[in-house]
Amino acid sequence: MIVFYVLLAILLFGVLILVHEFGHFFTAKLSGVQVNEFSLFMGPAIWKKQKGETLYALRTIPIGGYCAMEGEDGESDNPRAFTNAKIWKRLIILAAGSAMNFLTGLLIMALLITFTAEVIPGKTVTEIVPDRPFASAQGLQIGDEIVSIDGEHVYIQGDITMLLDRDADGRHDLTVIRDGEKLELKNVPMQRDYVDEYGAARYGFSTDVRDRSVGSVLSYTWNQCIDFVRLVRLGLTDLFTGRAGIKDMSGPVGIISVVAEQGAQSESVGIGVLNVLNLFAFIAINLAVMNLLPIPALDGGRIVCLLVTAAIEKITRRKLNPKYEGYLHAGFMVLLLAFMAFITFKDVFQIFGG
Repeated sequence: MIVFYVLLAILLFGVLILVHEFGHFFTAKLSGVQVNEFSLFMGPAIWKKQKGETLYALRTIPIGGYCAMEGEDGESDNPRAFTNAKIWKRLIILAAGSAMNFLTGLLIMALLITFTAEVIPGKTVTEIVPDRPFASAQGLQIGDEIVSIDGEHVYIQGDITMLLDRDADGRHDLTVIRDGEKLELKNVPMQRDYVDEYGAARYGFSTDVRDRSVGSVLSYTWNQCIDFVRLVRLGLTDLFTGRAGIKDMSGPVGIISVVAEQGAQSESVGIGVLNVLNLFAFIAINLAVMNLLPIPALDGGRIVCLLVTAAIEKITRRKLNPKYEGYLHAGFMVLLLAFMAFITFKDVFQIFGG
């Protein structure tokens, strides 16, 4: 059964790559920019077909893809070259890949919530275990809607436990809405020291659920996807602060392994597929955010370079040679591929080496 989930994960990865590159492809064609090649995956081609000005290809290594536009990393006299398009068109083309990934994640979550959620989890406290240290006028009360914890907004019910778990000292600054008024609750003691009837450690309070409706489904879907964006930011912050390390990072091999394992451990194939789709909604949002980071070779880096170049050309009234930007992106692409190879080796070692 695990083979099924591995194949499903590879298929879904291919879909995420395809929709990302299609975003670039579609907006380039719409903007009149010549697309020389549209490729799914990297490496040697196992299938290719020339149609008009564009070569369509399926390649062997499932780690990415590309939409190669005329004049993208160098000079070109072609009036339909990428560098000759208006700046606003180039910005749209560069951002379109991440936009498609975000929309894909949004659509997956909307479908999952629409067809599987009987109720929508809320953020209003409905029950507090007696004698909890945080239950007071200066702490939580029944009826409080939790807005933020330690400065981080609470988008969905699951954020409450996640944000409380991030601070080990057990004291938190909460923002709640009580009787229509926003209150700041400082230094509230909250710890996982209450054991429920199943033997699980809890904080000792419960929150509400709402009936499913079009409005509640759309709102929860949007908040869930914005929460995914925040999780990417928190993950990057943890890497830079040392809270997380290289050992906590995963590439395609590691992600496929985790996805396949979670699917295989599900109660049934149907539930397994739903769990896999939920993970890939997060991965789609993750790809959207990561591709917009201001790092050369990524879409975000290209956007920054485009804006900087436009500003320099505006001031100096001289057109810069795009080949130098091409060198920058090519150099960072080599570094990124080397880093991906390192992470892939780590993932393989962890899977097979224990």
